[in-house]
Amino acid sequence: MTCLLDPGIRVSEIFGPTIQGEGMLIGLPTVFVRTGGCDYRCSWCDSLYAVDSRFRHEWETMSTEAVWQKVRALSGGRSVMVSLSGGNPAIQPLGALIECGHGEGYRFALETQGSVAKDWFANLDVLVLSPKPPSSEMTTDWAAFDACVEAAQDKPQMALKLVVFDDRDYAYAKDAAARYPQLPVYLQPGNHTPPRPGDEDAFIDMDGVMKRMEWLVEKVTRDRWFEARVLPQLHVLLWGNKRGV
Repeated sequence: MTCLLDPGIRVSEIFGPTIQGEGMLIGLPTVFVRTGGCDYRCSWCDSLYAVDSRFRHEWETMSTEAVWQKVRALSGGRSVMVSLSGGNPAIQPLGALIECGHGEGYRFALETQGSVAKDWFANLDVLVLSPKPPSSEMTTDWAAFDACVEAAQDKPQMALKLVVFDDRDYAYAKDAAARYPQLPVYLQPGNHTPPRPGDEDAFIDMDGVMKRMEWLVEKVTRDRWFEARVLPQLHVLLWGNKRGV
C-alpha cells in the first residue's frame, strides 16, 4: 500500500517488536515509533534524547511511507500494535500513518500529556492521556487537555496514566481522576534515576523504584481508591533504563 506523502515525521527511533512496558497495554507485543520533539521539559524525563532540541541531530525527518515501511519490516508484515510515543507525538503529522496502517490491519496507540489536540486522535485505536504531576515542574492546561478528550470523540479506547513520585503527585492524580470519571486510571511509580542520553551504563535504583511501588500500592488500598490500577514499568523491571526494548 502506498501512503500519501506529508511534510515529514520527525523520528527519534523506531524499534521492536518488544512488549509495551506500561499502562493499559502492558505486556502487549508492540512496535514503537518514537518521535522527536516535545512542548514540555519534565524534570524527570526518561527519554530526553527524544525531547530536547540539543539532540535533534540524532533525529531524522522521514516520510510517512518510509516510517511505514520500517514498521512493516520490523513486524515481518504481520499486523501488530504500533505505539506512537515521544517526546510528544501529538506535535507530529501522524494522521496519514495511522490511515496507512489501518489499511493493513495494524492498530495504533498514542500517549500524550494532553497539551496539543489533533483531529486524527479520533482515528486511533488507543489514546493514553498522561498529564504531568507537580514533580515534573510542568503546569497542566486543563482547557487544552479537555480539547484532546473532545478531539478523540469517544472513538478510541482511552485512559489516564499518571506518574506518581510523592504525596503531591498522588493528590494531583486523584484530582485528575475526579475530573474525568469516565476514563480508567493507571498509576505508575516514578523512576527517579532516568538515564542521561548516551549513557550506556543506564544505571537504575531498582530498590528505590520498588519501594515507591510498594508505597503507592499502600496509599491506594488504604484510601479505598478501588478504581485505580497500580502498575510498574515492566520494561524497567526487565531491562532497567536500557533503550530500544
